[in-house]
Amino acid sequence: MPQQSASRATDLVVFGGTGDLSMRKLLPSLYLLDRDGHLDGGTRVVAVSRDGLTDADLRDKAASAVRGHHAVQVAEPDVLHRFLERLSHVTVDVGGDPSGWDDLTAALAPGRDRVFYLAVPPMISGAICRGLDDAGLVTPDSRVVMEKPLGRDLASSRAVNDAVGAVFDESRIYRIDHYLGKETVQNLLVLRFANVFLEPLWNSRWIDHVQITAAETVGVGGRRGYYDTSGAMRDMVQNHLLQLLCLTAMEPPASYDRDSVRDEKLKVLQSLRPLTGDRVAEDTVRGQYGRGSVHGSEVLGYLDEPGGPALSDTETFVALRAEVANWRWAGVPFYLRTGKRMSHARSEIVIRFREVPHTIFPGTNLPGAGSLVIRLQPDEGIHLTMLAKTPGAGALRLRPAPLELSFADTFATRSPEAYERLLTDVLAGDSTLFMRRDEVEAAWRWVDPVIEAWNGLSTTPETYPAGSAGPAGAHRLIGRTGRTWYEEERPR
Repeated sequence: MPQQSASRATDLVVFGGTGDLSMRKLLPSLYLLDRDGHLDGGTRVVAVSRDGLTDADLRDKAASAVRGHHAVQVAEPDVLHRFLERLSHVTVDVGGDPSGWDDLTAALAPGRDRVFYLAVPPMISGAICRGLDDAGLVTPDSRVVMEKPLGRDLASSRAVNDAVGAVFDESRIYRIDHYLGKETVQNLLVLRFANVFLEPLWNSRWIDHVQITAAETVGVGGRRGYYDTSGAMRDMVQNHLLQLLCLTAMEPPASYDRDSVRDEKLKVLQSLRPLTGDRVAEDTVRGQYGRGSVHGSEVLGYLDEPGGPALSDTETFVALRAEVANWRWAGVPFYLRTGKRMSHARSEIVIRFREVPHTIFPGTNLPGAGSLVIRLQPDEGIHLTMLAKTPGAGALRLRPAPLELSFADTFATRSPEAYERLLTDVLAGDSTLFMRRDEVEAAWRWVDPVIEAWNGLSTTPETYPAGSAGPAGAHRLIGRTGRTWYEEERPR
């Protein structure tokens, strides 16, 4: 039985509504929400683009996108038909022919909630918002959703936010980070703040270090042009990885609401010890993938990817050592790592606990013991490795043994994709899992000096073979203190 929707009838207007993000993520996610009863019967989706499509054209494209999505099985044609009937297309040339704004006005119903989703490059976000305002389409309850990248440094981020903020109040701006919509990320908050046994251990006395990894097997593909202006630091570290660090390190909020949670995340960002000068060279590693083999298939290196000459100093891999300078985390290193064309695709947070202060069992300092792993993908779940006695008579033998919580096995239900959860929150007006402006700016203030220092170096990123675990420098970075990356000691 489908669940009832918690949202009201809404006109969801998607600028860039026929683009890649809409077809790969937004429309399939909206279909799944409709199928599961999370869309109000009166909610409609208006795709805005310059393509000049008819409603029928859009629905044909949307049907193909939905059927081609890996999480969708269209078993009930009437559900797909109902969803497609929600869709319409309006042609608007932002900055061009103004008549499109009149067509958009005619397409929207008075009295409905309005959500404007900007699935477009951020540099035109301001122009779209001004166009909406000039056309009288922004109501007091209207909300706007912004996709990253929100600028490429602090100054450009402020410019984007100023332009959008001139039309929409901060409380109406939803800056989306799809990592925050993952089930395991939300379960991290539950794990920490709904289970009393963990909180006494969640500090520098008992935790040795933290590893946060987001590894991909894919290359840049058709995004080479974007990646040459971004790199892994802007694309992944400034937003995704720092957000995961915040949720791992934050203090318990007073309540689970948008401002309490985001206030605590902001405090973590403000507590990050700056990486400047010699510390950048010592505590950061850049890499760029070369030719290699991924899952048995030969692949090109970054410089050989289609799209014309690439920049040799664009990093497709970053590893760094961060420190949260507060009472809870003083002295605990946070190792952050992300890369493309890695040996395995995975996103995970690894909490490595300290060794016992005194052991009565000789030889118990075993790799992999005392690790709590929060797996975001694949196979979402929580994995705790602890020492246990091997069954049998004779000498006492210990080995690492896992306690496993697989979400798929435990709950026997499909985990919604990140965009499903985040779109549900947007429609319901809940911004808890979205980034506030001061969070974004605090992250840029920490990241900008690192990028500036890199730009002043005469060296280029270290090349690593596609299909490997990344550049050797990443292993030296964590190995200086006798530590290793988790996959090197993962129980087999």
